Amino acid sequence: MMLGLRGIPNIQGGVEKHVEMLALELVKLGWRVEVVGRRAYMTEGTETDWNGVQIRSLWSPRHVAFEALIHTFAGVGLAAIRRPDVVHIHAVGPSLAVPLARLAGLSVVVTHHGFDYDRQKWGRAARFMLRLGESLGMRYANRRIGISEDIVQTMHQRYDVPVAHIPNGVAVTRRSENRQVLAEFDLSPRRYVLMAARLVPEKRQTDLIRAFARRENKDVKLVVAGGADFESSYSAEVHELAKSVPGVVMTGFQTGERLDALFSNASLFVLPSSHEGMPIALLEAMAHGLPVLASDIQPNLALGLGSDEYFPLGDIEALTVALDAKLSNPPTEDDIAARILHTAQTYNWHHVADRTARIYAEAVERSWTRTASKS
Repeated sequence: MMLGLRGIPNIQGGVEKHVEMLALELVKLGWRVEVVGRRAYMTEGTETDWNGVQIRSLWSPRHVAFEALIHTFAGVGLAAIRRPDVVHIHAVGPSLAVPLARLAGLSVVVTHHGFDYDRQKWGRAARFMLRLGESLGMRYANRRIGISEDIVQTMHQRYDVPVAHIPNGVAVTRRSENRQVLAEFDLSPRRYVLMAARLVPEKRQTDLIRAFARRENKDVKLVVAGGADFESSYSAEVHELAKSVPGVVMTGFQTGERLDALFSNASLFVLPSSHEGMPIALLEAMAHGLPVLASDIQPNLALGLGSDEYFPLGDIEALTVALDAKLSNPPTEDDIAARILHTAQTYNWHHVADRTARIYAEAVERSWTRTASKS
């Protein structure tokens, strides 16, 4: 049973995409997987079967600070009744429920997806609770996973516990020939720059729009795909800034074939964010063979891209120069094919699921061993 996310499938968010792909691969490996999501984000009723994955929705308050925590505690209550072999809790906030799950006699695996307390949207109290969730998750889970080497090393230094490094994966798909979404937004193939991310301050869409506005050459458009779970002053600022810059197209949240089409036909993907766990959107761009530009924060640097594919975080002038350089030197078909192949070999969801299943087996074995020793 997986907890700690809004839901699946096709729901905005890195954790949501991670769970969606991981669950599908675990089913192929013979696991019975149940994903518990938040009812406000899901449209298929309280229970459904999706490609062999059992999806259940539970009520939670629609509140940015409380919905994840309350929903995860409710999910642990459900798990205490249903008794799954493993409860897999995703992210540090929901990990506040780990001690309760252990008290209920459940085997718990926690995945640390990133230092969420560093996100700009949180106040002091929320940051404290997120740090507490990290601490409880690391100290009391049966097994722990980190999606980046930075997370793994930091958790080992901070809590002196073993953490398995299992990165995010990405699915490589054929280039989409569906041009409906392009026609809808008046876009031409290879004539636009793409950014796909939620409208939250740490994604820094405003940096990209300002850099795009400074370009003298107006030969391409800028597509900003993504929405806001909760409308905020930042999301309003993004929309207002986009309206003031010719050539900026706001598509809202896109998923499935429509998002694939936007990736498939872009000329460049840009991720100017100040906070990431392991950037799935950047991996998706690479899986489509796109050249990319990313801020030089540690999670992006960990992907080992070329030096010309990074720019200093928050440096609008440097980003403008980098945009011009990339757009004036498009990749060859061989370059595109080589990037797709490298991404497919390095970030494979089947490998991610296989390694995760081994962690599950260890957690269950440890739990059974302790139960046997007590009896």
